[in-house]
Amino acid sequence: MSNDSVSQSGTAEDAINHSGKEDPFTVDVEQKALDNAHLMNDTVRNFVWQGITVVVKDHKTKEPKTILENIEGSVEAGEMCALMGPSGCGKTTLLNVLARRDVSSEAKIDGSASVNGNNPSLGAFRRLSSYVEQDDALIGSLTVRETMHFAARLAHKNTLTKTERMRRIDGLIESFGLRQQANSIIGTPIRKGISGGQKRRVSVASQLITAPKILFLDEPTSGLDSAASFEVISFVKEVAKRNNLIVIASIHQPSTSTFQLFDKLLLLSGGKSHYFGTVEGVAPQFETMGYPVPLHTNPAEFLLELINIDFASHQEAASNRLQEIQQSWIKSPKAVELSAHVDAAATRAEPLSDTKPSKRNFPIILMTLVHRSFIKSYRDLVAYGIRVAMYTGLAIMMGTVWLRLKTDQSAIESFTNAIYYGGAFMSFMAVAYIPSYLEDHATYVKDRANGLYGPSVFILANFIIGLPYLFLIDVIFSVIVYWLGNFQPTAQAFFTWIMWLFLDLVAAESLVVLVSSIFPNFVISLALTAFANGLWMSVNGFMVSPKLLNVFWRYVFHYIDYQAYVFQGMMVNEFADRVYSCGSGCHCMFQTHMVDQCSFSGLAVLEQYGYKAGRTGEWAGILLAIVLGLRLLGWTALWVRK
Repeated sequence: MSNDSVSQSGTAEDAINHSGKEDPFTVDVEQKALDNAHLMNDTVRNFVWQGITVVVKDHKTKEPKTILENIEGSVEAGEMCALMGPSGCGKTTLLNVLARRDVSSEAKIDGSASVNGNNPSLGAFRRLSSYVEQDDALIGSLTVRETMHFAARLAHKNTLTKTERMRRIDGLIESFGLRQQANSIIGTPIRKGISGGQKRRVSVASQLITAPKILFLDEPTSGLDSAASFEVISFVKEVAKRNNLIVIASIHQPSTSTFQLFDKLLLLSGGKSHYFGTVEGVAPQFETMGYPVPLHTNPAEFLLELINIDFASHQEAASNRLQEIQQSWIKSPKAVELSAHVDAAATRAEPLSDTKPSKRNFPIILMTLVHRSFIKSYRDLVAYGIRVAMYTGLAIMMGTVWLRLKTDQSAIESFTNAIYYGGAFMSFMAVAYIPSYLEDHATYVKDRANGLYGPSVFILANFIIGLPYLFLIDVIFSVIVYWLGNFQPTAQAFFTWIMWLFLDLVAAESLVVLVSSIFPNFVISLALTAFANGLWMSVNGFMVSPKLLNVFWRYVFHYIDYQAYVFQGMMVNEFADRVYSCGSGCHCMFQTHMVDQCSFSGLAVLEQYGYKAGRTGEWAGILLAIVLGLRLLGWTALWVRK
């Protein structure tokens, strides 16, 4: 597919809104789009698959289990094909195989799928196609227009100018009936956004902005009522017909009106094909098999009930009936005709247009992701707003509990407790970042599967956008706690405190990214992150002095505990250059050279823990290495989880 053909595809159509009126701002480019329309339309004429068989190992019996068996079909440009069948019949598996997505690490896949009789490379195929997940992986704090804008900017095949990109976005917003919602946010747990049906339309439209020629939809009507389902599918059909787009969708129990919008139907049960052909031809076909569709009955519901044996009271009879239907289909003239057509289409190769990706600049993609994250970060309270409020509340609580501590030996323990509590709980409360990161992660998984960008730029953008907010949290917390608590009152000590807490927050957020990348589930990520922080709090040197910590915990966990370096760094910052009085009676708890002055140096406190001054740079360097290590491990987790 040539870049020119892709960049101009759909521009003429985008010049006409949903009501059929021309947009006066797009008339000047309409003729240019018409001149290139044949290039777009000729890119993909058909998509054919044959002999698709998927075998996995049954976890219970350890024997091979066939998920799909010898499935074939053919869809032409401008057609919509429904994959329909009872739950567990293999619809999503087939959709993933056709879309060249991972099915299972242990699955054995046979068969082939061709585009115009060609077998394009994975990269070329992904540039020709897009996949819309069953769940709407959208960033809730972005508006509809912003969602589509960023999708267009991130696209591999995007060579549009800014003006052309905005025209195409406006055209799709019109085509999908989203004009009134264009500037509404998608919706967050705190702020209500657009409806479920509108979210589905945004999901589809944001994939169409990249001008694909094959669109895969996984349960596009899931969770929608019949009216919203019809609304979504009708908009997709309109765009597919207008742009010669091939649409393949898995769908579960559609209404009659929604069912009739599809051009073709593949009926699956038990991993086997029981019909493939036009939607209009399915009722006559089953009538010839002895199963006529009753009058005033939804044909989709009738067919699903007929081939679903999971709830049959007589399993053996239902199984025999299903086998009879499948054999009748295999022997039918339509099945024979389909096989002949598939064989001919698969061997009649037609050249595909150049599908090499346009060269994209890594910094441009990075800036786009940072821009998107920036909008989310200040608009979505879950991202950082709630955390700022939590840390501010914690600071006020700490500052008033540890209020104006005295510089005598009676306050030594209180100073030490405050340092431990502040650093440890600043780190622990980073779990509040998990929901926000999981939303970003879901968007990343969708974008990566569609070939938009990889883990490197995602991890880097995530790291960059967090730094200013973490620094703001650090400063707010420190300004309140440090001066209320009467920690060492020098500018150098104050800014050193800020440095340690900032590194603490960055490391804690890096741990959240790592755990949530390995286990992208809220409950699991929350539990594991909390456990890890509890472990760090136990071995950081406060609960048990590093000198007394047993060798296992010291060498396995203490030296990689970022809280340990923060704690000892803040301890040195407070005690290294400060003198404390022994109080009335001059019974000094530490015997130093200043005992005759009824005071002692804070160095004695550090000696009790085994800490030495002058290692700030070394400890800060180790902390930075831990942050880098956590981010690299997070990147590795994303890279491995393809």
